[in-house]
Amino acid sequence: MCGIVGYIGHREAYPIILKGLKRLEYRGYDSAGIALYDGQDIKLSKTKGKVADLEERLVKEISTNGNVGIGHTRWATHGVPNDVNSHPHYSNSGDLVIIHNGIIENYESLRKELINRGYTFTSETDTEVLVNLIEDVKTKEGVKLGKAVQIALNQTVGAYAIAVFDKKKPDEIVVARLGSPLAIGVGEDEFFIASDASPFIEYTNNAIYLEDGEMAIVRRNKGIKVRKIKDDSLVDPYLQELQINLEQIEKGGYDHFMLKEIYEQPSAISDTYRGRIRVAEGIIKMAGIDDNLAKLLNAKRIIVIACGTSWHAGLVAEYIFEELVRIPVEVEYASEFRYRNPVIHQDDVVIAISQSGETADTMAAIKLAKERGAFVFGVCNVVGSSISRETHAGAYTHAGPEIGVASTKAFTTQITVLSLIALKLAERKGTISNSDFHYYLQELERVPEKVKIALESNEHIKLIADKYKDAKNFLYLGRGYNFPVALEGALKLKEISYIHAEGYPAAEMKHGPIALIDEQMPVVVIATKKGHYDKVVSNIQEIKSRKGKIIGIVTEGDETVKGLADHVIEIPETIEFLTPLLTTIPLQLLSYHIAVMLDKNVDQPRNLAKSVTVE
Repeated sequence: MCGIVGYIGHREAYPIILKGLKRLEYRGYDSAGIALYDGQDIKLSKTKGKVADLEERLVKEISTNGNVGIGHTRWATHGVPNDVNSHPHYSNSGDLVIIHNGIIENYESLRKELINRGYTFTSETDTEVLVNLIEDVKTKEGVKLGKAVQIALNQTVGAYAIAVFDKKKPDEIVVARLGSPLAIGVGEDEFFIASDASPFIEYTNNAIYLEDGEMAIVRRNKGIKVRKIKDDSLVDPYLQELQINLEQIEKGGYDHFMLKEIYEQPSAISDTYRGRIRVAEGIIKMAGIDDNLAKLLNAKRIIVIACGTSWHAGLVAEYIFEELVRIPVEVEYASEFRYRNPVIHQDDVVIAISQSGETADTMAAIKLAKERGAFVFGVCNVVGSSISRETHAGAYTHAGPEIGVASTKAFTTQITVLSLIALKLAERKGTISNSDFHYYLQELERVPEKVKIALESNEHIKLIADKYKDAKNFLYLGRGYNFPVALEGALKLKEISYIHAEGYPAAEMKHGPIALIDEQMPVVVIATKKGHYDKVVSNIQEIKSRKGKIIGIVTEGDETVKGLADHVIEIPETIEFLTPLLTTIPLQLLSYHIAVMLDKNVDQPRNLAKSVTVE
């Protein structure tokens, strides 16, 4: 949520910050603002709305000159989205300016205390409280900005990533993080600050990722000092070489990032298993698994924790692990897991799944699981993210940057990694035969080509989308491995088209949802020939007899469902536990085309954020 961009160096700051904010639009936001230092004073412009609205307004309000600046896209928490509540925020003196991601939970008591000391507030935000707290500490204690930030943050409760500038110290920006990501790009006599590396990838491929509880003083011509917020002790920062490039974060000729990412799935899946499997030799090599094989093989139970689309990938993994490895699996919403005093044993393995590696609820659940003695294994996409550092071990998906808020390639690459883990453990545990193991690896290697075939139905799916774009409700049904895909298909439609949709196990239809079915209700049924096919056909007949409109996802060559459904979308045949990698493709495309036809903002759906770093 929210986006932070900052620059200090020898270039003009404004174009770097503006472009950076546009790169961070995928994170979800409702207002934007920029503060620039022109050598004399801090000039600030901010507005409710999009970065394009800010750009139009800013050039009329302030000069764009200056080599120092900070910018922000806000996702409202404290205070409604409006111009006043937008970031950046000044301190009462006008000397300090701040941008902030996260939530200061004790802001109300701090606000009252500051009001008693004579401070006034123009916004409803916790952020304005924080900048004035820093100013109060700086004045009262007679300390420099960095020390004032450190003292003030020790008085706050909550989560944050902040960047603070003091016009009396014009050669430095102070940044800090706790629970919200922050990266510092390191160039030649210049520094870039951002929520992730995308705003500065064309300027430098060297970055420092602050750890939780760390702050940094970024100083022009003097380098960076990193300290612990708690005790002010020095930290030796790790300079990391970035693995992404500019091409990966551009649209590449597609109308939307979401469509680009749907079409990237064949390469994303192959990139995820490339180097990890040797099909001819029957070998899976994954360092995170190989180095911790005993813990994983001896697990009495696997607990999967995740949110949203990652939770759906975890549900698919539950079916895969229980069938192949014969280990009981529980899949938990991370947001619920952390609050319900869960029973965790030291011989449990917890698998935490997150695209960004920064999901706040998942991070909190990881910390709880570790405190209770469980071995925690992370699955995420972003190298150097908090989850990759907080877990005992893990495996990256290799999806590349996912900019569209509605996850697509994250889902399929997460299932790919989880399938590899399950196959590795099943082979070592002896719960599948050697011949099956080799066959499954061969089938996994064929999946990218089969996804390409599934994508060839795009024009056909567009015609179906046009027919049902005005529907008010959708029902998605699936069984076994494809029940989670039904949930994911419904989520995609809700996220980007704002049409109400529900996913159900097909057999549960007659336990309630069948009451909704009439000639106005499109029902998407996943009816592949692998897995309970006859039962699903019976469900389709029940829908047809109640005049529901049936969109069937079927194995190529299917004639039975074709004779019953109003529309069918074919996918290539594969083994049952790999079918979700194919059945999800037409559901992604269907959601995408309906949203486009309804003129919705596909890449930045309302109220949603890519990386949910606050509760």
